[in-house]
Amino acid sequence: MAKLIPAAERIVRARVLIQKAREFPIPPESGRNDLSYIANVKDLLRQARDLVKFISMTPSASLEIKEEVKMIYQEAEQADHELL
Repeated sequence: MAKLIPAAERIVRARVLIQKAREFPIPPESGRNDLSYIANVKDLLRQARDLVKFISMTPSASLEIKEEVKMIYQEAEQADHELL
């Protein structure tokens, strides 16, 4: 059985994934138009969103946690626009 990850830990992990997407090396030959680069960045951002997707739906989530989830979505969207 899978181990449950607390909401706070999920938020931390999501921020780490967003940071990894920002630090992902841009290929020198084709730049940001490289399909592999785009796929890897989008995958990291998707993983970040998936980690926090259901937190806001849980009844035990506090208002602060729900606000953090909104911030994660905004950070992921901002990183997507900046990187791609």
